Amino acid sequence: MSMQQQIYSKLADAIACKHLNVVNESHMHSRGSESHFKVIVVSDKFAGQRLLQRHRLINEVLKEELANHIHALAIHTYTPEEYADQHGEVPDSPSCLGGSKFDSE
Repeated sequence: MSMQQQIYSKLADAIACKHLNVVNESHMHSRGSESHFKVIVVSDKFAGQRLLQRHRLINEVLKEELANHIHALAIHTYTPEEYADQHGEVPDSPSCLGGSKFDSE
C-alpha cells in the first residue's frame, strides 16, 4: 500500500468524512515520491472545534506516519458548511524549505 493510500485509509477509518482527499505533493519537492502530502478533510465532527483541535486529531491519527515517513503535511479541515462556503477550494500548500530529521541519516 502506498503512503497516500495508507493516509487515506487511516483518516477514513478514524473520521466520518463527508469529503476526503489526500494529495501526494512530493513531485513539487526534492525529498522523494512519498514525503509531502496535503489532506482535505470535511466532517461534521469538526463543528464547534477550533482549528488547533482539528489539526491535533489529524496528527494523532497519523502519528506513526508523521514520526517515520512524512516530511510535510498540509492539513485543511472543514465542516460541510465551511467547505461549501469555500466552494471546494483550498489554499495551495506552502513551499518546502527543505531540511528534516531525515537529512542527518
